[in-house]
Amino acid sequence: MLVTDHILPRIRPAIAALAPYRQGKQAGPDAFKLSSNENPFDPLPSVVEAMQRITPINRYPDATALRLRERLGARYGVTPDQVHVAAGSVSILHQLVLATASVGDEVVYAWRSFEAYPSLPLVAGATGVQVPLAEGARHDLDAMADAVTDRTRAILVCTPNNPTGPIVTGAEFAAFVARVPADVLIILDEAYAEFVTAPDAVDGLAERIFEQHPNVVVLRTFSKAYGLAGLRVGYAIGHEKVLDAARTTGIPLSVTSAAENAAIASLDAEAELLERVAEIVERRTRLADGLRAQGWEVPDAQGNFVWLPAGARTEEIAAAFVAGDIVVRPFPGDGIRISVGEHESVDKVLQVAESVVRTLQP
Repeated sequence: MLVTDHILPRIRPAIAALAPYRQGKQAGPDAFKLSSNENPFDPLPSVVEAMQRITPINRYPDATALRLRERLGARYGVTPDQVHVAAGSVSILHQLVLATASVGDEVVYAWRSFEAYPSLPLVAGATGVQVPLAEGARHDLDAMADAVTDRTRAILVCTPNNPTGPIVTGAEFAAFVARVPADVLIILDEAYAEFVTAPDAVDGLAERIFEQHPNVVVLRTFSKAYGLAGLRVGYAIGHEKVLDAARTTGIPLSVTSAAENAAIASLDAEAELLERVAEIVERRTRLADGLRAQGWEVPDAQGNFVWLPAGARTEEIAAAFVAGDIVVRPFPGDGIRISVGEHESVDKVLQVAESVVRTLQP
């Protein structure tokens, strides 16, 4: 007999109401995919060769990614235990929030920022506290510090801010950390740090903030500047005890041998990879300047993307880009993020953007 009325397991209401993570739209064969902040360059041959040197796939990888942690530890002058590696920095975000926040607790973050942030406290059973961005689409760190209560367990600071682009300065972050209680975790999410050219930007690793302030953890990733988005490798540097908590809440064996080998090879080839980063930065500057010349109000762009604050017309404008074979990332009601892609895509984006300006004149 066919059963049509199934009784399903009970799902937490907060989870049932939470929209799943929405990946940037895929592109057709003739379109430029500029929706996911991916590196447009193919992997270096040396990285591909290292990726193929994997342990037999019937064997598990090293659960701690020790070789990569040792390499990163040597690079940043910390012990391997002060480095945590996981399947992308977003995985570490989940782990740290799960380790610090639960029912009745709060997690503070700027908004709009990385679209995964709202799900982090909800999954942990905690409450997210969104603090609006300040003028120029920048973090309002004073307002974020004001939002801290005795229920606050973690604070997320994204710099450069995804999707809007501006950075947090070193002076701003130092003043912010001084205002936050020492028992509240501050996660400095620097997924796009390699693209930053602003001389006053905070650099959590170069400034070694985690040493003076053990409640600060710095996140980085191999997905963007190093072009390993498809392999999922991110890392955190901070106090050993804090990272132990993240390791406890993480899914074991999530970093494959191929990913670890590719990350190490990328560090070996860093000079060549950073030449590519410089080229992306040049394209970013050309794209942002061109859009501003057309009348678009583009905030300071310090990642590998630019932001168009389109407001209520976001979906209408995004559709116009898609019709011009430019796949962008719309955030309805707020704006559009356009990743910096192939060399040929820059002029194409500017061409479509100029036509959009003419078409959408009030």
